[in-house]
Amino acid sequence: MTAEAPELAGWVHAYSGKVRDLYVPAPVEGPDGDAAALGTAPALDAAEHLLVVASDRVSAFDVVLEPGIPGKGALLTQLSSWWFAQLDGVPNHLVDPTTASVSVPDRVRDRAMLVKPLDMYPVECVVRGYLVGSGWAEYVESGTVCGIELPAGLSDGDRLPEPIYTPAYKAPLGEHDENISFERTVELVGADVAAALRDTSLEIYRRASGVAEARGVVLADTKFEFGADRTTGELTLGDEVLTSDSSRFWDADAAASGSRTDSFDKQIVRNWLSDAWDRTGTPPALPDEIVTRTAARYRELIERLTGR
Repeated sequence: MTAEAPELAGWVHAYSGKVRDLYVPAPVEGPDGDAAALGTAPALDAAEHLLVVASDRVSAFDVVLEPGIPGKGALLTQLSSWWFAQLDGVPNHLVDPTTASVSVPDRVRDRAMLVKPLDMYPVECVVRGYLVGSGWAEYVESGTVCGIELPAGLSDGDRLPEPIYTPAYKAPLGEHDENISFERTVELVGADVAAALRDTSLEIYRRASGVAEARGVVLADTKFEFGADRTTGELTLGDEVLTSDSSRFWDADAAASGSRTDSFDKQIVRNWLSDAWDRTGTPPALPDEIVTRTAARYRELIERLTGR
C-alpha cells in the first residue's frame, strides 16, 4: 500500500489510476473475530459498492507529476457531486451513503464518492465545443479534428458551429489513450451502445454548457465515461464529471477578448510542462508557483459555478 492510497477502515485498496484510488468493502468478521470465516474481500467485479477516492495527484500528457496540488482531491469530488446533481435525468453511479450497508471513512469523506460498480465501456467520450489544443493543431494541418472536417477560416479558440463528438479508446494505465472514429467505437461496443454514448455525451455537454455560461464560464471541451448498470443494463454516467481535470473551462469575458491561456483547469500545468519537458524520461517537478496558481484556479471555478 503506497502513501497515495491510504489504508481505510472497512475498505481494501483494489486499484489506483492516475488520480483516483479505488476500494472494495473489507470482509466482515465472523463471530470469532476471524474475517476469513466469511471469506475475503470481494473482487472488484463482484463488489456491491465501491469507494472512489480522489487524490491530490495531477497528471498531464498521460503521466503523473510531482508534487500534487494541495486540496485537489476534495475540490474535484465537490465539483463532480455538484454536476451530478445538475444533470437530473441522467443515470449516474452515485450511491446514497445514508441507505448503504457500508460507510465512507471520515478520513476521506471530503474527497470520496460511494458508487455502484458498472461494466465500464472502454471509450472516453470526448465532446469539443471550441477549437483548441490538439484539435487546433490538427485543424491547422488538415482542416479536420479527429478526422471530422470543419469549415475553413476558423481561428484558435473559436466556437465550433456545433459541438463535435470525438471518442478515444481508453488505454490501460501507463499507455496513451488513442483517438478513434465513431466506426471504431461501433466495433468496440456495438452500434446501439455507440450511438447512445455519442448522443448522451452531446446532450450532457449542451446542458452543462448552458449552466456554465449562465455563470460566466465557457465549457470548451470535456470527456465522459459510461458503463452499463449491472442489473438493468442502463447506460450510466461514471467516474468524474465536468471537473477541472476532465474539462477545459474559460472565463467567458476573457475568452471573448481572445485570452484563453489562464483557464480554470490544469492547462496551467500543461503549458508549463510543454515548455519544460520534451516528453522523454522523467518529467520535472512542478514549481511551487505553478502548484499555487493551479490550486487557486480550481477553487475559483467551484466558487463561480456553485456559488460556494
